[in-house]
Amino acid sequence: MRAPIGIFDDARAAVDCLGLLPRPVVDAVSRWSGEVPLEQLIYVDTDPEIADTAAFVEHYGQELLDESANCVVVAGRRGGGSTLAACVVLSGTRVDVNGVVRRQLGARKASFASMDTATGATGMEYGGITPIGLPADWPLLVDSAVVDTEWVLIGSGRRRGKLILPGKAFAALPGAVVLAGLGV
Repeated sequence: MRAPIGIFDDARAAVDCLGLLPRPVVDAVSRWSGEVPLEQLIYVDTDPEIADTAAFVEHYGQELLDESANCVVVAGRRGGGSTLAACVVLSGTRVDVNGVVRRQLGARKASFASMDTATGATGMEYGGITPIGLPADWPLLVDSAVVDTEWVLIGSGRRRGKLILPGKAFAALPGAVVLAGLGV
């Protein structure tokens, strides 16, 4: 199989690679439904040593910067309570945590979750967190630019490997709220 974006030596249907994915992602792929067919969820094998965006695009091609997204875990606080959420923005942008995220979560303060919190709550590896398989009760804030991108490369839940899927699929994920201006 050839990946719809990028040049990868190993591209396969994600459903054929369940052994390479963490349990929450396996569960989400196994339950996949909706407008985007399961066959359009593609796994590409990548080097875990260069999973971070800058190193990744330097190795696999700068054009992927416009076709890849990052998923980050944030914590919104109000009073004594805290709400975890995930945000998905194109890799060339950053999440507007103190503006859009804070307002959307109705929080007094919002910040990036610690690495231990993010990995513990998601069951995924830091640097590979994906919106596919997040806790179902979490808000998933997705920048509209991600949804408008034909094909998007995102983490697989592990530092090794990435997933490629149509941008419109992000709007249909559990808890998804599409927001303009989330990525700045």
